[in-house]
Amino acid sequence: MNALENVQVHLTEFSKKFNDFSREYNQSVHHFPQLERVIDDYSKFITDRGNKEAWERLEREELGDLNPLVLDLRRKSALCVAIMEKYRAIKLQDGKAEITDYFKNIEACIEKEFGSFQVASDSKVILVGSGAFPMTPLLIAKRTGAEVVGIDIDEEALQLGRKVVEKLGNDLNIRLEKTLIENLAFAQEATHIIFSSTVEIKYELLDQLHALTNQDVVVAMRYGNGFKSLFNYPMQEVDENKWKMVDDILRPDDVFDIALYKKV
Repeated sequence: MNALENVQVHLTEFSKKFNDFSREYNQSVHHFPQLERVIDDYSKFITDRGNKEAWERLEREELGDLNPLVLDLRRKSALCVAIMEKYRAIKLQDGKAEITDYFKNIEACIEKEFGSFQVASDSKVILVGSGAFPMTPLLIAKRTGAEVVGIDIDEEALQLGRKVVEKLGNDLNIRLEKTLIENLAFAQEATHIIFSSTVEIKYELLDQLHALTNQDVVVAMRYGNGFKSLFNYPMQEVDENKWKMVDDILRPDDVFDIALYKKV
């Protein structure tokens, strides 16, 4: 089997596994170890440079045929990451808080989130798509003392996320809200806004934020293009009259990259 066939076979297998795990979630941790392994394996697969090169050759040969596979894996992997966060949050309530390879990779990404636009103690940060295990709010608030608001539209994730914050960061200035970004008054005060890479409509929300935020806000858009788009929603064009990209932080060893935007 050559490299191209090997990539295709693995991606088909991942798609099937993601599909199975997304159907099996029942608000218990019964399938957590198996899903944890699959997500970790997928993270390593996506950051493997050999696989990236094979995928790029495959794209050149079969671009039209690959689009359905890309969309399928992107949606399914995002759903399974959300489920794994729920598993991890549930396990934390039982006193178990293992850090998987996937979460280690995400935590490493957070260290370099804003490049030269660093978060300080007087910063006000929003995370769009905080999930059931809100690592980003916890790490930012713990390391900087900044006020952090996480928002999500998944009620179960929100409730689990609040329990995680209560257990791991009860003394930190964090709150989690179930709301749409346009209804969040805190957006007017925000100095930094982070979009999860698995928020499908993040660029639509960025467009809305132009009228809702102050002139100096910095937006960190987590994204994945090319091979990484199998695990993240990709970068899109922005309205040049509203936003300009001031930095594009490419990190080959991480599961997503970061585009930084400021108002024009």
